[in-house]
Amino acid sequence: MRPRRLLRQAAVAAAALLLVTACGSSPTATGGAQDGAATDAAAKAQQVYDRLSGLTGDERQKTLVELAEKEGKLSVYTSNTDIDKLVEQFQKTYKIEVSVYRGNSESVLQRILQEQKANYLGVDFIDTNAGELNVLNAEQVLYPYKSELRDKVRKEGLAEGWTAHRFNVFVIGWNTDKVKPGEEPKSFEDLADPKWKGRVSMEVGDVDWFSALYKYYLDQGKSDAEVRDLFTRVAANSKVAKGHTTQGELLSAGQFAITVSSYSHTIDKASAKGAPVSWHPASGAPLQPVVLRPNGMGLMKTAKNPAAAVLFSDFQLTKGQAILGESYRIGSIPQAKDPLAGLKVITVPEQELLNDPKKWDNLYADILRSGQEVK
Repeated sequence: MRPRRLLRQAAVAAAALLLVTACGSSPTATGGAQDGAATDAAAKAQQVYDRLSGLTGDERQKTLVELAEKEGKLSVYTSNTDIDKLVEQFQKTYKIEVSVYRGNSESVLQRILQEQKANYLGVDFIDTNAGELNVLNAEQVLYPYKSELRDKVRKEGLAEGWTAHRFNVFVIGWNTDKVKPGEEPKSFEDLADPKWKGRVSMEVGDVDWFSALYKYYLDQGKSDAEVRDLFTRVAANSKVAKGHTTQGELLSAGQFAITVSSYSHTIDKASAKGAPVSWHPASGAPLQPVVLRPNGMGLMKTAKNPAAAVLFSDFQLTKGQAILGESYRIGSIPQAKDPLAGLKVITVPEQELLNDPKKWDNLYADILRSGQEVK
């Protein structure tokens, strides 16, 4: 069983540039721009970006709104399944029409690379995972977002070329009917105990989570052999699911008792709807460490509507943070009730995944062979 292919390396990104396959409509079929038009668009966008980057406070806000509403449109490509409420409120606040292409993170990346190859100026603003944004930054298609708001973002969300507006937080969760109060594991290592045989679930694509936790244990002084053995023994107790949504539904249904790397918002949403799931023990703090993966926003260098893209970025880091919270997402700017406060947080080694994804893909695939596939 192999995890999903990660489009994180520059070599893969370069290869993807040569692909013109069906991912929505072909960019060339919609009348691709000529090289000169793309160059002109980039020059015009940079003038707007540079102008806005030099402004602060009320002057910046006033100028930004005027320019954005004059543009009147915004094209967003995203993998965020909770984007609708953000777009709806943004359109109510400003006189800007937003069009959205939504797919998984890999299809968003592929579509952008295809369009860039075809010199088709289809997107202004990108909202997707850290890995894919790092590829786009390596391809030099992003313009760095500059704002006083960026200074408020958690340090884990400050990346070269892009800025996080939310985090996916990987947590150990459980079905409260299957794991009674006081029976919860105390750590990931507890799940290697044979008593959890067949009661645990791992997710086939969670190389991000795996690499972060693997390196954490190495940093704690364990040998490589010891860390491999730990993960292998947990995998031997596990049913391997494909997709966090499916895994969350199976956890709620009692198909297994524990998930090792659920998204916190997946469990919180299900719990709010009455499902018997939680990642908070009856007593004490959540199991730690928790793994943090940024999800961010990128401004396209060739944006037709650069001011609107910047305004939407500002919106994501202001009113958007509360909207994300309504969907149980964890925003990138700490709030008064910070769900991460006091927790041991570790981050995905994004650069290492970008540089050598095959190493981590293969290692995780080897580990998962000890598990049982969910049919």
